[in-house]
Amino acid sequence: MKKILLVEDDPNLGLLLQDYLQLKGKFDVVLCTDGEEGLKAFNKQGFDLCILDVMMPKKDGFTLGKDIRKVNGHVPIIFATAKTMLEDKSAAYDLGGDDYITKPFRIEELLLRINAMFKRVANKANNGEEEAESQFSIGKYNFDYTTQIITHDDQIQKLSTKEAELLRLLCLKKNAVLTREEALLTIWHDDNYFNGRSMDVFLSKLRKYLRDDSQVEIINVHGKGYKLLVN
Repeated sequence: MKKILLVEDDPNLGLLLQDYLQLKGKFDVVLCTDGEEGLKAFNKQGFDLCILDVMMPKKDGFTLGKDIRKVNGHVPIIFATAKTMLEDKSAAYDLGGDDYITKPFRIEELLLRINAMFKRVANKANNGEEEAESQFSIGKYNFDYTTQIITHDDQIQKLSTKEAELLRLLCLKKNAVLTREEALLTIWHDDNYFNGRSMDVFLSKLRKYLRDDSQVEIINVHGKGYKLLVN
């Protein structure tokens, strides 16, 4: 049975979600009502997925997600919030979130997203060949996808989960076109406008991380996507 950490400060909504996910999803759901309680539970128990409300007392969901990522860089995190601004969605992904659902939402939709997340995790674990390719040389830089770190001389740059996934796709297609649609569907699983804007932010950050090597460049290919050029 998959174990889920649900952190939601609205007790009525929290209990409703917990009951539904346990009944319909057959999950073991641990409910916490604030960020500090959620972090304590995560540190004491093993979880397969986390659902974090963003607006909470004591410790907000983004801060909690950041703390969880310090402990575990791979457990899937879904942020649930009434915030709809692009900046908030970008922040969620930048902190290592895997999905973002906006309140109010149908509980059935949340269950679908959870099941899709577990399916992706299982497919990723079963794809040994893809997982094996995690070390990349990018000009003067070395990129370790597993640790999400770029190194150059004595400099170390830690990447967010989405940044690491995007850079890995670019590396796998080095000097070839990575289509915008492929990147969005592979990483965000949805090629809508808002996810596209979020990806543009991450591309800008990756360009900044690689700017010290003039032989490395991430370019836009008009009407198609992007290309990681390494001379």
